[in-house]
Amino acid sequence: MPNIASILKAEISRVARKEVRAEIESLKKASTGYRSTIADLHRQVAALEKELRRVSKGASRQAAAETHEDAEASGTKRRFSASRLASHRAKLGLSAANYGTLVGVSGQTIYHWEQGKARPRASQLENLATVRCLGARDIAARLGAQ
Repeated sequence: MPNIASILKAEISRVARKEVRAEIESLKKASTGYRSTIADLHRQVAALEKELRRVSKGASRQAAAETHEDAEASGTKRRFSASRLASHRAKLGLSAANYGTLVGVSGQTIYHWEQGKARPRASQLENLATVRCLGARDIAARLGAQ
């Protein structure tokens, strides 16, 4: 005759596994639903962040356009190139200090502009444009006068 205790133990284990499996299935379904909801929320956040970047970029472009219109109304928009500044100074054969004197800044500032470490302000761009329009004699006269 089989041992009743071992049969009872086996039956209890089987029933317990069946109950646990039923509970786990419901938890798995809930977990899957939550993961799906979280993924949807992540997609919504990404879409909203993308829309925010687009709107802020549009706002900054609009502000830049208004600034550009103000600059055009006040005069010509000047561009700056570090390599052109260096080549113009070399063409004239001037030291950075002398070139800076013509522009109204220090020689160190001229070096920083040429190396791209800094950029001139709008008023300094106007001074640079004025110096670029001067001839060698005019520059010599200005440096001699100072």
